[in-house]
Amino acid sequence: RVGADPAVPGMVLPSGVRERVAAVHRGSALPERLRLYDGWATDYDQHVAALEYRAPHLAAASLAFAFPAAPAEARLLDVACGTGLVAREVRGGTGWDGMGWDGVGMRDNARLPPQLHRHGFRCLHGVDGSAGMLERARSTGLYQELRQCVLGREPLPGPAEQYDAVTVVGALGEGQVPTTVLPELLRVTKPGGFLCLTTRSNPSNLRYKWELEVELGKLECCGAWQKLLAQEVGYWERATSEEESTQGTGYISGVVYLYQKCPVPPLEED
Repeated sequence: RVGADPAVPGMVLPSGVRERVAAVHRGSALPERLRLYDGWATDYDQHVAALEYRAPHLAAASLAFAFPAAPAEARLLDVACGTGLVAREVRGGTGWDGMGWDGVGMRDNARLPPQLHRHGFRCLHGVDGSAGMLERARSTGLYQELRQCVLGREPLPGPAEQYDAVTVVGALGEGQVPTTVLPELLRVTKPGGFLCLTTRSNPSNLRYKWELEVELGKLECCGAWQKLLAQEVGYWERATSEEESTQGTGYISGVVYLYQKCPVPPLEED
């Protein structure tokens, strides 16, 4: 097809998608990376739809498992919110029921029903390093607050223990957000609150994934949080090269992590 890039055998992606994905993951300097995201913002939703990018959907499913009925006042912080894909899933009308979640794992072919949400989050705050992405997120009308913040370079805006749930979907990867940000995510989460994180399992991200899981494990060992879920998903998104494809499927795999911040232990009486 004219104007399209064949990524792997039997697979066609819209023109420019491979180049965009490669550019933002190649580990360029921060100012250049932010410029790339600013320039991608207009076409981002169209491109991730072509990639069949499922991470926002899967993150919403894990939160639905943690919050069968999210309290009306519950606050969610969407870190690296981009154009608002997570907000659309947890608030904007794809439904909070029938998430394809069985309390143990995610069905690999799970799909959301096209129904309005009944139990999703209604108070959403978002942060992102890209002004262009934030502009698109603001246009959704789904966030009560949006702030620019370059995670890893500056602290998250707001006081400690403010959020019932924190998500980082898509940004934890090679050339993106460093694994050292985990304590800052914990800082803004309420005791007993939930953190939903995702990363990819494709070959070029395996070193980062290993480093991430080391840091996740350290925080669990010191009693900062408890792991509720680490679910590998085979069809995470379409691969942009044959080398990245999982066993020739044309897709890459990924993983959803769900943690609960440990409550503050009660003071022992004398």
